[in-house]
Amino acid sequence: MFLSKSITFDEDDLSGAAAGFTAESADADFIDKLRAGDAMAFDNLVTRYSGDIYALLYRVTENAEDAGDLTQETFLSALKSIKNFRGESELKTWLFRIALNHSRNRFRWWKRRRRDRTVSLDAPVGNSEMLVQEMLASSSPAPDENAIRHERQRALLLALAELPVNFREAVVLCDIEGLSYDEIAATLVISLGTVKSRIARGRSELREKLKDV
Repeated sequence: MFLSKSITFDEDDLSGAAAGFTAESADADFIDKLRAGDAMAFDNLVTRYSGDIYALLYRVTENAEDAGDLTQETFLSALKSIKNFRGESELKTWLFRIALNHSRNRFRWWKRRRRDRTVSLDAPVGNSEMLVQEMLASSSPAPDENAIRHERQRALLLALAELPVNFREAVVLCDIEGLSYDEIAATLVISLGTVKSRIARGRSELREKLKDV
């Protein structure tokens, strides 16, 4: 059973789900096995989605250790509440919702204690759209291309870290994780109009922060 082993991450985890799996909606049989407490099904759930969950949490928390801890907490919560999963959204969207709830709770807990946070400048950032995509793209010739790309990623991570949490969540889900507006609304439990507003305002703040880069 997956709870008997720890979840570990390497660089490949940040690129998405583990090789050999997709993020498509699980079929009814798989969900039934999860609800029945099937140990192998939960192992498969962790293998399938742990990379996506960790990557999301890393970009929201800006801290690798917190992201790892919160990923563990996400799957523990999923185990406890899977019987309540009605299949109205994809499993990935449901897990994202749990992960962000844990992240918010952790953020509030640390904020009350005024914990200083730092941003890792070496973790990779995935492809995205709009401004984020522009920051990650590079047409510079070798050998400077990697250095320039690294500086862009560094600047982008720092700028994302400075966004208000609600804007950061929306931008990360849309421009990095590639969720649709409807999926983001379901994940954050907000209206479609609020999703669009947060993304627009988040992108606008990013442009302002990155205008000199």
